[in-house]
Amino acid sequence: VTIDNREIPEPSQTDSLNFVKELDAFPKVPESYVETTASGGTVSVLAFTAMALLAFFEFFVYRDTWMKYEYEVDKDFTSKLRINIDITVAMRCQFVGADVLDLAETMVASDGLQYEPVVFELSPQQRLWHRTLLLIQNRLREEHSLQDVLFKNVMKGAPTALPPREDDPTQPLNACRIHGYLYVNKVAGNFHITVGKAIPHPRGHAHLAALVSHETYNFSHRIDHLSFGEEIPGILNPLDGTEKVSADHNQMFQYFITIVPTKLQTYKVSERVINHAAGSHGVSGIFMKYDISSLMVKVTEQHMPLWQFLVRLCGIIGGIFSTTGMLHSLVGFCIDVICCRFKLGVYKPKSMSVFDGHVNSLTPLLSENAEH
Repeated sequence: VTIDNREIPEPSQTDSLNFVKELDAFPKVPESYVETTASGGTVSVLAFTAMALLAFFEFFVYRDTWMKYEYEVDKDFTSKLRINIDITVAMRCQFVGADVLDLAETMVASDGLQYEPVVFELSPQQRLWHRTLLLIQNRLREEHSLQDVLFKNVMKGAPTALPPREDDPTQPLNACRIHGYLYVNKVAGNFHITVGKAIPHPRGHAHLAALVSHETYNFSHRIDHLSFGEEIPGILNPLDGTEKVSADHNQMFQYFITIVPTKLQTYKVSERVINHAAGSHGVSGIFMKYDISSLMVKVTEQHMPLWQFLVRLCGIIGGIFSTTGMLHSLVGFCIDVICCRFKLGVYKPKSMSVFDGHVNSLTPLLSENAEH
């Protein structure tokens, strides 16, 4: 018995390279085998132009953001709720008082509010700003999708406060600007501005209105800002820019507010006007009755990730390239079928002419005397 001790030769590097070449899914065609046409060049130019335009627009889509809304039950009942106020009333500061009374008949201290004597009429620049704000508020009531634009401005901190007065008023200070903040319990309550300063009472509270003449009552007011939660520059609230002019001395304005806790603290509102001269009942003043919703909304700004942008970009380029190639082949096939059917173009029969016993000067003619 003989044993062959020869070693089996290992595959060479050339064999491995040839094996890899066989796996090539993108074989190269020699240029001599490739035929270029004018129609193919035109389709290529259109395809590259469409790719460039769509890629350019896709980049702006990538840079854009959108708002995402998530809903959950608000479980935080122990923290305090901040109310931010900036209201101008057409009465002198010594005649009006503002405070909050919640559902438990608890009077909230109004130490954070300031009373500033001002002129009720706005300056030209302030009036222009106020009209612009009212125009935006009206559009928001009609086009709810604009709220996303405002939320984006909130992220950037765009200012929305009333600009300061640019002139020195010559009129007397006939109004009172009440501005500041209050911290209240997260229960339903009533914020109101009425005649007389508020004083504590065992069963609630009272206002010293007996010393104020009815002729001085004028609860025409302008709400420059009213929000709930931490104050965020750039957000427009439903009552911002609201201006009401009282036609009678004894008139009460009521606003019914539902607060929806969010990261940006929004609310919705309805209003009601009570005129005592017309037979209605109530106390003259401005009353804002608010209630807190148990549903919390989380608003976050979303951005397209880079990998998704690259995938969409590849889809645009590959899709246009493949689609234009298929359309070009389909159109070419249809043209060939039509030309073949109606004998057009390259499929048109060539004319035969006889010269010196030849057809087309190339093909010999067959005759009876031809040898077989």
